[in-house]
Amino acid sequence: MQLSIVIPFYNEAGSVGKVQADLMPVAARLARSDPVEMVLVDDGSTDGSMDAFREALRPAPGVQLRFERHAKNQGLGAALRTGFASARGEVVVTTDSDGTYAFAEIPGLLARLGPDVDLVTASPYHPQGGVDGVAGYRLVLSRGSSLIYRVLVDPRLHTYTSLFRAYRRAVIEGVPFQSSGFLAGTEIQVKALLLGFRVAEYPAVLHSRAAGVSKAKLARTTLAHLRFQGRVLLHRLGLRPLVGRRLAEHQGSQTS
Repeated sequence: MQLSIVIPFYNEAGSVGKVQADLMPVAARLARSDPVEMVLVDDGSTDGSMDAFREALRPAPGVQLRFERHAKNQGLGAALRTGFASARGEVVVTTDSDGTYAFAEIPGLLARLGPDVDLVTASPYHPQGGVDGVAGYRLVLSRGSSLIYRVLVDPRLHTYTSLFRAYRRAVIEGVPFQSSGFLAGTEIQVKALLLGFRVAEYPAVLHSRAAGVSKAKLARTTLAHLRFQGRVLLHRLGLRPLVGRRLAEHQGSQTS
């Protein structure tokens, strides 16, 4: 299995048609070169999302479908952990089910994952990226958080909060993360950078949702980012390591 596409979702019955019409053809085209598996993780939906996805989606030549389900809602980070544990690909793509980043951009994301890159993140805040129709108050958290992480971690990267990414398996296996909420993607990217993994951006357009509503709780997510940024700052000052023993050992092996 060369490529896994992990799609976490919670109460996204309204996005089933978009996944069927827009993502499945992309997966089928990619499968002409290498096998593809799609891992759909239902994070405790109560609107029948899992049944709707199972009914609508059918395997295509070279494309396998796998379904995982949490009995109750645990958060985006928990869904990512489940998806990563289930995925078998050497490369893992993560994407929202609502298509806020166009599924058609997945081949471009993968193309950016060259031999010298371990993680590629979609970047609407890159000078060549963009935002289309997203509510301003939601951008305040995302863009503002990314600006702070640029100061704390790496100013060459413009976006730290995107879920739309491509990972090499070494990142999935080498960067444990604690967050079970929306902070998880940022935590993975920050720790990957601190470990010496090579991260690149893929300029992309972030669109407003076509169906449903965002599940992010702004106050809770903002507080999580502020706490994590504090931990990153303490790490940078040498006062409190952000990375544990596993990460420190891996960092040593990367530089030896």
